[in-house]
Amino acid sequence: MASQVATPSSLHTAAASSTASLSSPSSASPSQLSPDEVELLAKLEEQNRLLETDSKSLRSVNGSRRNSGSSLVSSSSASSNLSHLEEDSWILWGRFVNEWEDVRKKKDKQLKDLVRKGIPHHFRAIVWQLLCNAQNLPIKEQYSELLKMTSPCERLIRRDIARTYPEHEFFKEKDSLGQEVLFNVMKAYSLVDREVGYCQGSAFIVGLLLMQMPEEEAFCVFVKLMQDYRLRELFKPSMAELGLCMYQFEFMIQEQLPELHVHFQAQSFHTSMYASSWFLTIFLTSFPLPVATRIFDIFMCEGLEIVFRVGMAILQMNQAELMQLDMEGMLQHFQKVIPHQLDSGPDKVIQAAYQVKYNAKKMKKLEKEYTTIKTKEMEEQVEIKRLRTENRLLKQRIDTLEKKMNPRYSEEFILQLERELVQARLKDAESQCALKEMQDKILHMEKRNASLPDENNVVRLQEELIGVKLREAEALTGLKELRQQVRDLEEHWQRHLARTAGRWKESPRKNAASELQDELMSVRLREAEAQAELRETRQRRLELETQNQIHGNQLRRAEQEARHLQEQVQVLTNQNKMVHAELQETKRKQAEIECKNKEEVMAVRLREADNIAAMAELQQQISELEIQKEEGKVQGHLNNTDSSQYIRDLKDQIADLKHEIRCLRGERGLPDKPSFDGIHIVNHYGGDNDSYQSSDEDGVKMSPHLTGRQIRGRITLHPNLEDSESEDDEDGDALQLTVPSNGSCKTTTV
Repeated sequence: MASQVATPSSLHTAAASSTASLSSPSSASPSQLSPDEVELLAKLEEQNRLLETDSKSLRSVNGSRRNSGSSLVSSSSASSNLSHLEEDSWILWGRFVNEWEDVRKKKDKQLKDLVRKGIPHHFRAIVWQLLCNAQNLPIKEQYSELLKMTSPCERLIRRDIARTYPEHEFFKEKDSLGQEVLFNVMKAYSLVDREVGYCQGSAFIVGLLLMQMPEEEAFCVFVKLMQDYRLRELFKPSMAELGLCMYQFEFMIQEQLPELHVHFQAQSFHTSMYASSWFLTIFLTSFPLPVATRIFDIFMCEGLEIVFRVGMAILQMNQAELMQLDMEGMLQHFQKVIPHQLDSGPDKVIQAAYQVKYNAKKMKKLEKEYTTIKTKEMEEQVEIKRLRTENRLLKQRIDTLEKKMNPRYSEEFILQLERELVQARLKDAESQCALKEMQDKILHMEKRNASLPDENNVVRLQEELIGVKLREAEALTGLKELRQQVRDLEEHWQRHLARTAGRWKESPRKNAASELQDELMSVRLREAEAQAELRETRQRRLELETQNQIHGNQLRRAEQEARHLQEQVQVLTNQNKMVHAELQETKRKQAEIECKNKEEVMAVRLREADNIAAMAELQQQISELEIQKEEGKVQGHLNNTDSSQYIRDLKDQIADLKHEIRCLRGERGLPDKPSFDGIHIVNHYGGDNDSYQSSDEDGVKMSPHLTGRQIRGRITLHPNLEDSESEDDEDGDALQLTVPSNGSCKTTTV
């Protein structure tokens, strides 16, 4: 995993550090390291070798950055032996990287404590990517395509690039590699998130990422920071999240440093005047770069909480000085004095930051309060904007009418317009009330509609309604008939009364007929009453049948709903079983994949180890070839020169050297030391030739088997020839020379 996301600067430094530590006599031997750690070291060295051969790497730039005093990658430990504490930290981080998933689940607290102590610079790139889950993002594949597109923010980005880390070696040169990759990342993000586009301050965060990793990885990390670390809300055009941070930070000052808060209020020194850049750039523009980077390590692990803590710690440490200054003095103090206080390192301020009280629940409550306040402000702004629009229109109307009307009517007309305005506002208020009532009714109807049955039940209800309406029509028809009968009976009754009015004057016979008519009328009345009762009974029966049918339908619908719910429960149970089975299968496949991955990783590591061994053998062969080359040069020299003459020349050179040594001793007054007694010449030859001996008048003796064209070897001077040993090659003998020195002869092996 370390080699997967390694970067030019981090890998080079890591490999250099590991090589220095392993070559140091005081460092731990490879046998004391675990196999995983040894493999990790091998990977880092392999990546370093690849970077050295990569023409597109940033190694040359990193070399200049390591010479910069403000650079993150400048570290004395990279070029010297690591201490035991640094070695332990390096090994621990290597284990954490190799076992990242288990560490995040089981050792999260230990990881946080380790991050607070600082991430080693050669692990920073990979750990940042792991902390924000930026490995293997799909958007990484789109990066090259995004660079081919045109962004509307390109001019703004070009303008601000020169202002980003203007003193840093990587970015200070115009059109340098650093400025180019910074422009690429900012342009790509402005195309991905067109709502945010480009915002000043974000380039400092991207620049810090580019100091640690290549531009593709830096782009992925920046995307995750914007999405998951609230930075996107901070950089939106409205900057609503920045206002929330200022509101929360000001509350912390008021609660924990009340005297300083009162002083700020008295001097009209708003929180945004000094703290906005802290949140927008995570202290990158306010603090020295090494200090800001340590804080950024914690930000990657814990989020914006560290910005609140460090900000409060800075105010606590400088409260006494700030209380004595006015607004301009405080601005100068924040810009010039506080950064120099941190030159000694970030440990003091980080330790003070974790002594600050930070209540996450209180922060959530403050966020809700701020949202409520902003909502009310937005409503008031909308109302003010509407009133301003009305006021502008009325003024335009007044101006127009004043131009047309006689001046003596203007005051009356203005009063009339004011009355109209009052009436218009009253109507507007009534309209608002009516609108609110209608909205409430709509909500009520939506709730009722949500509780209505489904389409099938609606069809059945419509059928029931049709049946009820038919029965109602029948009842109305019967009622009309009864009413007609009642009217007929009333007419008969009136006629009957008219006939019976003079019945006492008529004869008995007519009286009997009248009585019969009365009885007939009575019978008809009783018949009408009976029919009315019959109709009423039928109507009652119809109502009962309708209620029975409705109740039956309701019961049937309830049964259907119960069956439907049972079916859903059964389906969900089956789905749950299937999901559980799929989960088990997925776990099994995941375990198999992990086993395969481990096997592949081990195979890759073994291949890398073989490659390293092969490289070492090749380097050894190269060294031998270079030695043979040098020997060939000496052989060629000896082949082209007479051996005796060559030996005499060497003797002359030795005599000159001795003379110079004696002169130097005489000038410096040094005690007499053993002088050079001769020459140690090792000559190798290949082949069995006739032996021969040669001597000269000076006593030089040659006794090897030697041919002029086969002599090869090297010549060395020995201060004390008696202590030197002859060097024999596997395929040749040694040549002995006797050279006089200080009146005596000594044998020199050649």
